Amino acid sequence: MRANQQPALPNPIGDIMLSSGGRPSFSSFYASEIRSVVGLAYALSGDPAAAEDLAQEAFSAAYSKWDRIGGYDNPGAFVRRVVANRSVSLFRRQLRETRAMVRVFNERPPPNEPELPSPAAELWAAVRTLPRRQAQVVALHYLDGVSLSEVGSILGVSKESANTHLRRARKRLAELLAHLEET
Repeated sequence: MRANQQPALPNPIGDIMLSSGGRPSFSSFYASEIRSVVGLAYALSGDPAAAEDLAQEAFSAAYSKWDRIGGYDNPGAFVRRVVANRSVSLFRRQLRETRAMVRVFNERPPPNEPELPSPAAELWAAVRTLPRRQAQVVALHYLDGVSLSEVGSILGVSKESANTHLRRARKRLAELLAHLEET
């Protein structure tokens, strides 16, 4: 070895890819899924900080049950379902807080829109106005690239139900975003 050459360090990620049972370790699962789960949470919440919190809560729930969840065919579906369900709770809490602020200050607080290019911001803002299940199906299918069968599995509904929610969401989004085509 030359004097200016560093010794090769072990790759810690490569050493933890599989647990003793041949299943993925939680660390490798987390590393492979965190970005897409945060993206899903952001699409559903519209708030980067809330998205991070939702994703961490979902991974924390998975970690506490990893002995069972790690054996699932698709442990990512569990995490995405937790995010989808908790995003609804977050929305409801934010709605209650907003209503309370309006009562206290007798005015609406300024909107906290995400910093996205205008058409993308409008699209995801419109998605968040859809009924809960429709917004979840749209985010999972288009943002996360999940098939309708997988969407149904993640949300605990049939593929046909997921398809119906997606069809209704597309129709409503077309109505809400018709002005974008005119520009």
